[in-house]
Amino acid sequence: MHIHIIAGGPFEYIPPLEHEAAKDDICWVGVDRGTVFLLENGIVPARAFGDFDSVTDEELRELKKRLPALNVFQAEKDETDLELALNWALRQRPEHIRIYGITGGRADHFLGNVQLLFKGIQHKQPISLVDKQNIIQMYGPGSYKVMQDLDKKYVSFLPFGAPVEKLTLEGFKYPLKNCHIEPGSTLCISNELIHSNGTFSFDEGILIMVRSKD
Repeated sequence: MHIHIIAGGPFEYIPPLEHEAAKDDICWVGVDRGTVFLLENGIVPARAFGDFDSVTDEELRELKKRLPALNVFQAEKDETDLELALNWALRQRPEHIRIYGITGGRADHFLGNVQLLFKGIQHKQPISLVDKQNIIQMYGPGSYKVMQDLDKKYVSFLPFGAPVEKLTLEGFKYPLKNCHIEPGSTLCISNELIHSNGTFSFDEGILIMVRSKD
């Protein structure tokens, strides 16, 4: 099973969902106004989370009628609506969690959502933040294979919070061998795969990978 979470937008940055909506192995989850967006696109979420302060009273009444698994919270709480949804998703132990509707709006929300990727490392669950232009993922120490994506050809790597030790990139236009990368370094921005696949590996730290297109 895969879990796809639709957060509160802006929705113009969400890629078309028709292909994903046709798959049987995807559990859809709405977060706040993202729940309305799903229904407007013909997708009935299995779960919905939020304080729903971004929907009208009429829309909330309609959600309560149509969605038995609607989890409504107070606006004053310790977690964001998205974190509540992600915590539930992690407990289901899916193969992968993809989160949409998290870019293009408030910077504090976006940066907080990037930090939520660390939960995937803690729970050993892969999480991706996805929009029309980017896929953002976070990795702990290890060795990983990367497949070439002709649509999102740029591959960038950024250390998260602490230096990354012995970063090695193979199969890339700009390879590295056992490199020390400090936070704040732009050394690994806008790389590209030169073959159908490549690998990256490192011994210490946390690494963010961004796959993107112009």
